[in-house]
Amino acid sequence: MHTMTAPGPEMFELVPCYACGATEATALVTAQDDLTGKPGSFKFVTCSRCGLAYQNPRLKLKHIGAYYDDEYIAHRKKTDWGIFTPLYRRAMGKHDRNKVALVSRYLPLSARSAVLDVGCGAGTFLAEVKARFGAYVSGVDFKDLSKLSWFEGVEFRCGLFYELDFGARRFDLITMWHFLEHDYDPLRTLRTARDLLAPDGRLVVEVPRLDSATWRMYQERWPGLQAPQHTVLYSKGALLKAMDLAGLEVVDYLPYGAFPAYFYLFAGMAFKLLKGKGLNLSRAIYPYFVGQMLCSPLLLFENRLNLAMQSVICRRPS
Repeated sequence: MHTMTAPGPEMFELVPCYACGATEATALVTAQDDLTGKPGSFKFVTCSRCGLAYQNPRLKLKHIGAYYDDEYIAHRKKTDWGIFTPLYRRAMGKHDRNKVALVSRYLPLSARSAVLDVGCGAGTFLAEVKARFGAYVSGVDFKDLSKLSWFEGVEFRCGLFYELDFGARRFDLITMWHFLEHDYDPLRTLRTARDLLAPDGRLVVEVPRLDSATWRMYQERWPGLQAPQHTVLYSKGALLKAMDLAGLEVVDYLPYGAFPAYFYLFAGMAFKLLKGKGLNLSRAIYPYFVGQMLCSPLLLFENRLNLAMQSVICRRPS
């Protein structure tokens, strides 16, 4: 049970469309913090000019930190899940291996590679890259989790990505695993990444896909809303347009990602049942893994079904 109160109107700010700057928009959906159950209602709109979906009004930057507390799943501070600890570790390890596998299709990594993960969270992906390839690895996040064990050998920078100075260093690989939908200035972030790429470097971006099966199934309880942390909701068209507006050349688009689509299938159903009370992950872990086993035949085809995720691989224009 959370003791914090719902955010007042003074904590919000109106924002124009992130893509075209227009202020005219129509209501899309009102969402709650279904993941942790913190109070508040958060409105998403659709830009009347270009069709981008985004949260408006949004929480001011100085107030959003309270929604990234120790319960936030990407920060992975909780490691003891009782008898399910081995399954949990295996699932999380597979997630990072899936990221490496996706990246390796477009870029050979080695000890000479320089890798930057924007929105690195607990740092486990960078730890995997370091252990497997011996690459130089660097992470950025607005929350400092660098005391976690996975950050050994990782250069960590705390702050907003586009405000940090990387000097003359250029990166062979920049990744944004479920980061861009959280960003308060996504085009500035993408342009910063473009300028930090080495001539033959690659940028890999994975986000939830608005025009997906799970959005149609769950609507206001869709896990991809993740209010209020998610500021922008990307359809395939909106994601590709963002890359173009940022001056990036798209190498490939994938209607899936490294993140398991099953999580959205499970969480959306749970959110529908709980109706904003929050998901107790310690209690949910048993039905989660049971459901995953039952759904395993369907999940063999998830890369073809447009269930929840999407990824885009980009480079600097030649």
